[in-house]
Amino acid sequence: MTAPPKRPSAQEGFFWKTKTLEEMSNAEWESLCDGCARCCLEKLEDEDTGKIYFTHVSCKLLDSGLCACKDYQNRSDKVPDCVRLTPENVRTLNWLPPSCGYKLVAEGRDLYWWHPLISGDPNTVHEAGVSVRGRVQGTENEIPDEELEDHIVQWPALLPKRARLKKRPKA
Repeated sequence: MTAPPKRPSAQEGFFWKTKTLEEMSNAEWESLCDGCARCCLEKLEDEDTGKIYFTHVSCKLLDSGLCACKDYQNRSDKVPDCVRLTPENVRTLNWLPPSCGYKLVAEGRDLYWWHPLISGDPNTVHEAGVSVRGRVQGTENEIPDEELEDHIVQWPALLPKRARLKKRPKA
C-alpha cells in the first residue's frame, strides 16, 4: 500500500519563500516586481548624510499611468544611470522603497496582500495606493535637475495605511 498523496501546504508554490534570490529563474525574478514604479522616480542624495529624498519626477521612460517602462528591454541604453536590480544589489541599495518585493524577499520577509504574486491581480498595487499612478508631476526631460529639490515628496518612502493591512479590505 502506498502512502496517501501529500497535500501541498499553503507555503508550497511560493518560490520566494523556498528559493534564494540567486536560485530564482529570470521569470521568477521579474515577477518579484510589484509594478509600483517607485524605483523609477528621480531621487536626490544628501552628500553629507547619505539620506535619500524621493521626488515626484519620473524617469523619461516611465509610463506613469501603466507604471511600466516604455522600453524595458533597452532601458540601460536609453537611460545609462538606470539601475538593473540584481540579487547582489537589492541587499545594499538604500533607495528601494519599503514596499519593494525584491527588498522584502532579500530581508526574508513576505510579500504584502496587494503584491500581484499574492493577489493574482496586477491592479491591487494601485488599489492599495502603493504605485505612482496619478502622482507623477513630470519627467526628468521636463524638470531640470536644478529644480528637483522643489519636487521632493515623502510618500514614496512610506507605506500607505491600506497597504499595511494583513489582507485586502472589503469594498
